[in-house]
Amino acid sequence: MKSEDMPILLDHAETDALMQSITEQISLHTFDAEDLPVLQQMVECLGDSRGVVRLRYAQTLGNIGGAATPLLVAALLDHPNPVVRRAAGKTLTLIGDTSTVPSLLHALLNDEDTVVKGSAVGALASMGEASVPALLEILADPVRSESTKGHAAWALGFIGAAAAPFLADAIKSDSIDVRCAAVGAIAHLAQEQGDEQAAQLLVSTLGDLDANVRSEAASAIGKMAYLPALPNLIIALGDPDSEVRRTAAVSLGKLGDRSAIPHLEALLNDQVTAVQVLAKLAINKIETHEEDFRVR
Repeated sequence: MKSEDMPILLDHAETDALMQSITEQISLHTFDAEDLPVLQQMVECLGDSRGVVRLRYAQTLGNIGGAATPLLVAALLDHPNPVVRRAAGKTLTLIGDTSTVPSLLHALLNDEDTVVKGSAVGALASMGEASVPALLEILADPVRSESTKGHAAWALGFIGAAAAPFLADAIKSDSIDVRCAAVGAIAHLAQEQGDEQAAQLLVSTLGDLDANVRSEAASAIGKMAYLPALPNLIIALGDPDSEVRRTAAVSLGKLGDRSAIPHLEALLNDQVTAVQVLAKLAINKIETHEEDFRVR
């Protein structure tokens, strides 16, 4: 955009007046969604210092939709004000145009502002299945930072059922990060959707070659309180990795089944003190659960 075409920044009174005018036009069905200067000025107003005003402009631009999308993408990628970039990402979430996935991905990977990254990954999560391949690529990329991979893993879990077609392959990935993230997504799917096939897939990852994946799986099963996994968690108590043993013990405590107690008692002599402590806590939890059940 040429400098002479750049919108003039408005003060609060002018920003409010512009919104009032736009609101009236929309209510009268006279608003021209092809008026690019007005749309650009609205995008600039995403930088207003008042959060409630930014939200109102974001919602209005979100309702306008497609006509505003190119301007929002440009703002997300190039605007010098990080507040505008943040709000642009959040507004693209409202519009939900899957064609913006590459731009959102670019912002996630390259923007220096952590809040912009968060807005971008939130929008990617809202795009559902369209974002999954890109998110898995991030997780498999050894040069990506842990924080970026954490964002991608969160988005993958948020997407849930829409990611299901990719998860069976993801759990077999050569990348440990991909497999760990897949465990989280599968657990979310199993818990939120009651997907028995996903639950069984999750249980199968207790046999993964990597201890981090096994530990993630044991933890997820405990959070779900998935009782059919009881025999598998008992086997995990003998895992060579102490973190897996610890996690399995905690999860057995959450399952609350008394048949696990003898196996947990065997860990009271574990060579790792933390394992002993958590095994004891799990036993107490199971016994307390039984006592509470009797009282009821």
